[in-house]
This record gives sequence, C-alpha cells and structure tokens, in this order.
Amino acid sequence: MSESFKTNPQLVALISDLKAKTRENGAAVWRDIALRLEKPKRNWAEANLSKIEMHAKDGETIIVPGKVLAAGSVNKKVTVAAYSFSKAAAEGIRTAGGETLSISELMVANPSGSGVRILR
Repeated sequence: MSESFKTNPQLVALISDLKAKTRENGAAVWRDIALRLEKPKRNWAEANLSKIEMHAKDGETIIVPGKVLAAGSVNKKVTVAAYSFSKAAAEGIRTAGGETLSISELMVANPSGSGVRILR
C-alpha cells in the first residue's frame, strides 16, 4: 500500500504553520489540529450547526478540523473556526450573532490556543 501525500499547497502551508506555532508557543492544541488535518479528508470532522448548538456554550470558541455544515440551527453567540464552511452554515452562525474564522485566523488571534474547544 502506497503512502499518500497532501497536494493542496494551502493545506500543506496551514499544517506547517500549525506545527510551527506549537513549537513557538508550546500550545498542544495547534499540533492536535495539524495531525487531524494530515489524515485523509474522508476522516476529517464534519460538524452540523445542531452539533455546535448542543455542545457549545454561549460565547465559547469552537474549532472544527474539517467542515461545518448547515443542518440544524444555532442560537448561541459562538466563534467557530474551521477549515471550511458551507455557505448556509456560515450564514446561520453570523445570524445568531456569532463569528466565523479560518483556522489560520484563529491561530493569529489566539496564539496560545487557550479557551478553544475542538469539536469532532
């Protein structure tokens, strides 16, 4: 069985940046996200808005190492960072008063990774 490698240059750069931030700050959360994104895409997390509503607290920062989908609704003001969002999911989060970020934007805004919850 041959080993596969990531070919998306933006994804490769993001994984490299996440690992560098871990070495720089000692924040294990960024290494964890990098390792999850290195796995095959079929094993990445897919979180629906209903899952975010169920597991997130109001005002919390959530990171999804994969894609956020629009099934369900969210009524809490949460900050969600993910590799990608469906259009309807991003709209639903913003309508509830929340914020959507890319993983790299969250990494710049919160280099220590404190107070971030990973949602699989």
